[in-house]
Amino acid sequence: MQDRQKNAPPEARNVVNFLRNKAGMKTRPGIVNGQRADYFKGSAAIKAVLSPEYAKLKNVPAVASEEEAERMLHGLLPYAFYLKVERGAVPAAKDKDQAARRPLQVVQMQMFDREGYFVWLFEGSQLLQKLAGLGLIAVLLAAVMFPLWPMFLRRGVYYLSLGVLGLFGLLMVIAVIRLIFWVITIVVAPPGIWIFPNLFADVGVVESFIPLWAWDVPPPKKKLKRTKKKGKKAVVDGDAPQPDETADADVETATATSTAVDPAVTTKAANAEDAAPAADAEVAASAAYDDIN
Repeated sequence: MQDRQKNAPPEARNVVNFLRNKAGMKTRPGIVNGQRADYFKGSAAIKAVLSPEYAKLKNVPAVASEEEAERMLHGLLPYAFYLKVERGAVPAAKDKDQAARRPLQVVQMQMFDREGYFVWLFEGSQLLQKLAGLGLIAVLLAAVMFPLWPMFLRRGVYYLSLGVLGLFGLLMVIAVIRLIFWVITIVVAPPGIWIFPNLFADVGVVESFIPLWAWDVPPPKKKLKRTKKKGKKAVVDGDAPQPDETADADVETATATSTAVDPAVTTKAANAEDAAPAADAEVAASAAYDDIN
């Protein structure tokens, strides 16, 4: 299986990397041969390769329709990046907070279709995970071997920790002082004054201390402007009718005139109107039958 994935052309690997790491496809956890694995639905993969993000990629097969997307994704099956599976029954969950994982069985006939389910056998690049693991091990070893550090390093860490604790304590003192000052000003000069109003706001370090003070006034509420559609305006008593209303009146007059002149046309139109709902119902029933099948 690993050999098949290594023999895949660069275009196929680019598509798989996009689907696995960048497309944001919805995946579900399952169990394959006793091991946890993620699986996805075929329609999700087709939607991903038809997205604008896929169109911006380079060195990938061009896809313009769902049929082309299905053929391209079917061509990736021989490389065993993913395989078609059948889902088993949902087992009873042992933990209420954790959903039970469905058992998955790889089918013998491998064909890509939008209604099928496919299990991921490709984990992507593991370089970042390996580097993160090595970094964590290095930090733990450095912390454990602190007594063996040179004296200048231990002294530097000591002063650095004092500086961090001093900054944290200064922040707490400023928070208490500004709270006391606000309580005093809310009684003496309502609505109150905040010192460093952006101290705990989601802004940069410098912006947290700008401005120096501000009144405790809530921000104004945004008013939603309602747009009026043309032809939907109400007519005030005594005003002239709108052009749209005049046009509607002319159409009604013409319709009434044509009905009075030619009754046969009216009869045919009525029969056509009666037949239209029946035709629509027949089309809807046919579509529903196709969806069920």
